[in-house]
This record gives sequence, C-alpha cells and structure tokens, in this order.
Amino acid sequence: MGTATRSVAQTAREQAAAHLPAIVRDITALVETETSSYDPAALRTGSFHVATLAGRLCGPPAREHRHPGGEYGDMLTLTWPGTAPGRVLILAHYDTVWPTGTLATWPVTASRDADGREVLTGPGIFDMKAGLVQSLWALRLLQQSGAATPTVTLFLNGDEELGSPVSRPLIEELAVLADAVLVAEPSAGGAVKTGRKGVGFFRVDVVGIEAHAGLDPEAGASAIHAIAEVITQVTRISDLSKGTSINVGLVDGGSGANVAAGRATAVVDIRVQDPAEQERVDRAFDAVTVSDPRVKVTIGHHWNRPPMFPNEASAPLVGVLREVAHELGYELQEAFVGGASDANFVAGLGRPVVCGLGAVGAGPHARTEFIYADAIPTQVALTAGALGRLAHGLPLLTA
Repeated sequence: MGTATRSVAQTAREQAAAHLPAIVRDITALVETETSSYDPAALRTGSFHVATLAGRLCGPPAREHRHPGGEYGDMLTLTWPGTAPGRVLILAHYDTVWPTGTLATWPVTASRDADGREVLTGPGIFDMKAGLVQSLWALRLLQQSGAATPTVTLFLNGDEELGSPVSRPLIEELAVLADAVLVAEPSAGGAVKTGRKGVGFFRVDVVGIEAHAGLDPEAGASAIHAIAEVITQVTRISDLSKGTSINVGLVDGGSGANVAAGRATAVVDIRVQDPAEQERVDRAFDAVTVSDPRVKVTIGHHWNRPPMFPNEASAPLVGVLREVAHELGYELQEAFVGGASDANFVAGLGRPVVCGLGAVGAGPHARTEFIYADAIPTQVALTAGALGRLAHGLPLLTA
C-alpha cells in the first residue's frame, strides 16, 4: 500500500512533521511580534505580520479586506477560493493579554518536560498564536495535496481578549454565510471544545459622602463600606452546582485612609452554563441593597457572550472531525470549558461551530503558558482533514 491510499489528514500529518522546524519558526516569529490587546500600534504591526505570513504560506488571498478597529486593532478578512462549493470560516485572534514589553523578561523558550516532551513557552503562544499558525499550515498542506478544497475565509481580530466589542458583528455576518466554522483557540488537552460558559461583566459604582474619619465620622457615608456589603451579597449568587460562578476581580475607591470614601467601584466576572441562570443573576444583582440609605449604588449589567452548547447544527461538524481523528488513529474527545470565545457568538446564531482546534498545551493567561511541539502535526492534520472533508459542504448527519 503506497502513499496513494493515504488520506488528506494522514498525508498532512506526515508533511507537518517534516516541516515542524519551519512551523515552530513561524510560531516563534509571531509570538515575538507582541500584540497586547491594549496597544493599538503593536496590534497594527501584528496584523500586518499575520497578513504577510498568510500570503506566504497559502498564497495571496483572492479577497483581502482590512476593517479598521481603532483602539482595538484592525480586523482582517482573507478569502481563498476553493475548487469545490463548500464554504468554511476559520476564526482566530492575534491579540494577547500580555502587555508590550513582556518578551524582555519572558522570551520564547524551548525545553523538555519531565516526560521528555519538547515544550515551547512564551507570551500568547498557547492562547492563541500557535493555533493561528497551525490553521495557515493546515490550509497550505491541503492546497498542496491536490485534493478538493472549500472556499476558506480566515477572520482575524485583535479585540477577542477584550470581549470582541468591535469584531462581533463581522463574526456573526461571516458565520451565517459559512457551511461550518472552525475556531483555532487552544485545544483542551487534545479535545475539541463543543461547550463553553457564557460570560458577563458587571460594573458596580458606589457614591458615598466624604468626611474626615476622625473629626466628623457620622457625617460620612463610606462608599467602600457599602461596596463591601455589595461584594458579600453578589458572591453569594454563585451556584457552582449549576455552573454559575461569580468573581469580583477589580475593586477601587477612596482617596485616603483618614477619609470616608466618596466613591468605590468593582468589576465582576460572571460565568453561566445555563441561559436561565442569566435571568436569575440579573434579578439577584438588581436586589442588592446597602445599609446606609445615603449611599447610591448603580450596577451596570453587560452580558458579553452567550453560553455555547453542543447542538444539532454542530453535530455533523463534530462527526466530520471524529472521522478525521479516526484516520489519524485516535478517538476525538469533546470538552465543556468555563472560558468563552468567539465560538459562543456563532453558536448563539445556531450555526455549526467547533472550537479548540489550536495548540495542545496549558496555562492560558499565565506565565506557565506553553505548547507541546510534538502535538503540532496532529493538530494541523485534524484541521487540514476537516477542510478537505468540508470541500463539498457540511454532510447531513446520519444515524
């Protein structure tokens, strides 16, 4: 049995393994191009780096559109026409949570773990620059295979880590035009992500009355004392049995230790697994009270991403990936995770979407962030094989 009997995915894995040093170089170069979500100049530089890389690996796209993102970084839509009628959208973000300058103390480094596996670490390498590069290599290897290809649109945004405030409408617009959506966010230990929690960011603003803490304490109405009451109440809204968690991540207020605080703020991160929990959380926050009637409390509700669930629309796409994984010699696993991504928006539209096709590793948003180099060929092959099978559209789900 010769190479002619090998599938697109199997051939792609062999080719990715042969080109692994080049893939690692591309990942390293992208990580070394810092793209903090809060640095528009760095984001602009990074967006041009990614566009150049995409053209080099996959050829010049037939359609390339740069959508100005202002302070959030530009968005790029790159489209390569296929040889078959299928249409696939790949989502990837190029921004990271790491401030510009992080590389000075945390350069891209290769080492071996306790099991002897090669690991690569660096700011944003796991979330999600390796996944972005893997997607480009997957398309490249599919193009070179001679197999039928779908029309592939790659959408790149620079505001995902901030909740995709600018890019969301474009993501939703593109998603409804695609047969299937693949999201190159990090894998869950080799598993794809078919479920994600929804996320909300609530802001609590408290206005009190300033007064000298020693000379005139009764005249004061401390905003900090009041926000402490609020925090105590909102943290009790958590119900982990239903997948609902509350985290007060930011608190600020006051002007001095000897002054009754005139203001205080808090930002609360909320994760929900059940859409019904969103309503309960909203009601519970609206019912918050404080003991001092002179204090004014305002709570801003902002639900950023809806929960993502395995659904009928995505089941055929999971089936495609399961078949490709079988060709590669393993059983595809699915995971439900607490973090949200742009896949949540797509799932909210009822469109076929699977997330977590990116790097295998761990430590997102932490200095322990790393990827396994030896997992890259299989992840590249999984995406390449899926693209090949989607060349003629998403197959109907059969029993």
